[in-house]
Amino acid sequence: MKSLHLATSEDTDRLLPLIAAFHAERGYETDLETRAEAVAPLLDGSPHGAIWIIGPRKAPVGYIAVCFGWSLEFGGLDAVIDEIYIRPAVRRRGMGSEALDGIAKALREAGVRAMHLEVAREDEQAQRFYARARFKPRDGYMFMSRVLR
Repeated sequence: MKSLHLATSEDTDRLLPLIAAFHAERGYETDLETRAEAVAPLLDGSPHGAIWIIGPRKAPVGYIAVCFGWSLEFGGLDAVIDEIYIRPAVRRRGMGSEALDGIAKALREAGVRAMHLEVAREDEQAQRFYARARFKPRDGYMFMSRVLR
């Protein structure tokens, strides 16, 4: 996929404004320092996750952040799509779907057994988007979190 590039530390200055835009859109209260600290290990090759730039590397239109874990149920390595963002001006052109397909192919080839994501219960548009990308809700399950900081 030509429009999906594994991000490195050289992409930080192009990536951080996209993350800030996504966080603002979603109402996340993060500051530049927090975002930079969270992104740096992933751009430096941490085994815990990776970020891909969507669109041209020099002028990206979005990004997708993936974090890795281990699942006994799925038989090994799994991945959580932590964030996916496409600039509003270029949404609905298939780039998000293409990115999800590209990530799924790359992760499958790397031995990842399952890919998960979280979506707001009231966001029907996002649910339809993810359903088209072959994500399915798991009956009887709900994603739950406990903040540890």
